[in-house]
Amino acid sequence: MFRTLASFFRLTRAGLTLARHDAIFPAEYQAKFPAPVRGLGAFLRLFARRDREGSPGERLARALEKLGPSYVKFGQVLATRADIVGQDFARGLARLQDRMPAFDQKKAEAAVAAELGKPLSELFSEFHAPLAAASVAQVHRAVTTDGREVAVKVLRPGIEDRLAKDIRAMQLGAAIVENLSPASRRFEPRKFVDTVARATELETDLRLEAASASELAEASARAENYFIPEVDWPRSARRVLTTAWVDGIPLTDPDALDAAGIDRENLAITLTQSFLVCAMDRGVFHADMHAGNLFADRNGGLWAVDFGIMGRIGPGERRFLAQILHGFLTRDYVAAAEAHFRAGYVPARHSVADFAAALRAVGEPIFGKSADQVPMSRVLLQLFEITDLFDMRLRPELVLLQKTMVQSEGVSRALNPRHDMWAAAAPVVENWMRRELGPEGIARDAVDDLKALHASVRKLPSAIDDWAAAGAKIRSGEIRLDDDTLDRFAARGRKGAWVRFASYLAVAGAAGALAAWAVASSL
Repeated sequence: MFRTLASFFRLTRAGLTLARHDAIFPAEYQAKFPAPVRGLGAFLRLFARRDREGSPGERLARALEKLGPSYVKFGQVLATRADIVGQDFARGLARLQDRMPAFDQKKAEAAVAAELGKPLSELFSEFHAPLAAASVAQVHRAVTTDGREVAVKVLRPGIEDRLAKDIRAMQLGAAIVENLSPASRRFEPRKFVDTVARATELETDLRLEAASASELAEASARAENYFIPEVDWPRSARRVLTTAWVDGIPLTDPDALDAAGIDRENLAITLTQSFLVCAMDRGVFHADMHAGNLFADRNGGLWAVDFGIMGRIGPGERRFLAQILHGFLTRDYVAAAEAHFRAGYVPARHSVADFAAALRAVGEPIFGKSADQVPMSRVLLQLFEITDLFDMRLRPELVLLQKTMVQSEGVSRALNPRHDMWAAAAPVVENWMRRELGPEGIARDAVDDLKALHASVRKLPSAIDDWAAAGAKIRSGEIRLDDDTLDRFAARGRKGAWVRFASYLAVAGAAGALAAWAVASSL
């Protein structure tokens, strides 16, 4: 009860904080709002500070900073989508990506020494002031005692407790939204918050981040010009992560990229393709790809840092994703629609043909066009309308994938306003389709099926023993069945007799095939 009240007060505080910064319905956008919203905005500005300085994006950034790290994450996503929220608004939010206020240097040094169990002087010959501070942690440049330059990430003091309180407030807010607005339930607000909450919990254990960095480094080997810094395991712990130093230019500084002669168009292509290669080939991807976490080296290579939020998708989701993207790339909207239905994204009661027509209405106007020719806000609005029309619900297992696609495409647009997402994605998707759905993929699927069948057949003797033991107990009277139970068993037995008979034949045939395969392979 107390926690619920505390969460309610935190939600109220969040609303008041946004209102005080005129960050809910900003005065600058009043002309674009309908009359009822203009009236609500005027009322909320009664609570706003008299000195509403800065752009709406800057005011929202200050409000989110006051509210805490979970809210800052939301602002970081918006900062990558200047095409949706506007250039000025996104520019005001850009400070959330890597320019948060740092905490005290001495506290950081004490935390490192305490976590690693050694005096700082035994670990590093140099340990500089923080170079970048984000919502959850800050990064220091340091030199190890053996002379290597490294980046040391240190969690903010008390961040775990603050994140937990933020998440509880968001969970309460999601529950309120679902109860007050039945239409919102198809977006699964509570499941969405739960997914974000789980990712945030993992973000506060830097040992897991170190493991994610190592895993992503293996996946990135398949992508061209995409690199992950090496983890310094002896100097990493739950609240401290040490990696090799990345000598690169942050993507938040486009002027520096131009001054260094880096091809921003190629960099945008690398970003799009590296994300898809990791997600589709290995089922793992960096799930916080805002510009503050991405750097370019002098050779045009792309480096990623900050692996606190890692996304993963299973083989089934990867296959559906590839089929959907391939359908759009080849303008085969029926194939894309069928993939949606097979994945269960669209309820079976709807028509595949109708849904294919809806996808065509989205895809045709933007196919082959560069980013600056596509009004993304209008595309998103149309997609929301389609999800409503076809009763599509939010898929919690794809939340991080969708979020990262929005982020990476937004950063690519910022690098190159004429970025052609379709052209960049096409080689990755086509290669995946040839490998996974061509002869090689079919052969691999057949081997996997045989392995699964082999495992099932190996379990058959144990299952027969279990049934025999159960039969013996029934005969001895240890297990008693009344007449009604026997009648129900008999009815089900008659109904399923042919099914069981066919199943026995299938198992026997499979067992025979496996036996023949085993004999043939031994010759």
